[in-house]
Amino acid sequence: MTLAVIMAGGRGERFWPKSRQNRPKQFLRLIGDKTMLQRTVGRVEKFLTAENIYIITAENHREIVRRQVPQIPPENIILEPCGRDTAAAIGLAAVIVRQKDAAGTMIVLPADHYIADEERFAAIVKGAVEAAEKGHAVTIGIQPNRPETGFGYIVQGRFYQKFAGIPSFHVERFTEKPNRQQALAFLESGCCFWNSGIFVWKAGLIRRLIAEHLPPLAEGLEKLEAALGTEGYPRVLQDVYSRLPRISIDYGVMEKTEEVLMLPGDFGWDDVGSWTALESYKDKDSDGNILEGEGVLVDTKNTMVQASDKIVATLGVHDLIVVENERSILICHKQKAQELKKVINALQENGYKEIL
Repeated sequence: MTLAVIMAGGRGERFWPKSRQNRPKQFLRLIGDKTMLQRTVGRVEKFLTAENIYIITAENHREIVRRQVPQIPPENIILEPCGRDTAAAIGLAAVIVRQKDAAGTMIVLPADHYIADEERFAAIVKGAVEAAEKGHAVTIGIQPNRPETGFGYIVQGRFYQKFAGIPSFHVERFTEKPNRQQALAFLESGCCFWNSGIFVWKAGLIRRLIAEHLPPLAEGLEKLEAALGTEGYPRVLQDVYSRLPRISIDYGVMEKTEEVLMLPGDFGWDDVGSWTALESYKDKDSDGNILEGEGVLVDTKNTMVQASDKIVATLGVHDLIVVENERSILICHKQKAQELKKVINALQENGYKEIL
């Protein structure tokens, strides 16, 4: 059986002030009239039924998930009592998937990415599933089109074989976010791909890899598995989960695993990781401005304005992001859009936690 696990636990801090702790990025309508979570579930439903789709999210997001994707069975919403990064989330999901099907194949994907060609996405995932069913750990890489410093990279190794008509390659290595000079070199090499964060493997295989590379996490997962289905499970989850190691699946497992396959994903992928990443999906005026909401942009160039319930006026500015939402206003130079966490930290330190 093939099952999808959609990771919807991120905080989406780089989209403040639209994104808040109770409504992070994956629950926002950033592109079009559907939220990022709704888009992700919709594309997976092209090849899986809702009964075989799981969503892992924070406890306090249970109700927003149920409202946005009511077709997902309530028992398929996996709740994390606290955030422990992707290795723990995927490990917990593997425990639950194995209860449904001990030999199940897991498609793991983030809830907050944009994919343009959903038919091509489905075809490549089909190839990845075929590879995973033959015992491989599989990831999907994205051909870069710019020297991006905000993504991890995958270095492509030798060709392996085709699965469902899709070529696969050995992964030579994973490498984390580079500086600009390294990113330029990766782009020019032609053999480096962005790490999409999409993985496919047997649930049993990822459990074995976690046991091999992250023994403390494996020990905690064994306790959770033993308690699953019992009255004591909620208590054990609360007790065990907060003490699991906080580490990503990339650092903790994938970088240490020798036999990983990569399928190139040419389906128009974007992690939509910042306000500036939205620009290519929005209509611009003749001066390169984007205005969503009410306002006027005078002698203004290359500026994005999003207003919720106030009229915004700009004069004589350029290359800015201006977002007004729920008692908060962000004014940010586009070159600093990736550093929005500095603002989040400053607001916390100065007693403004209620608006985060």
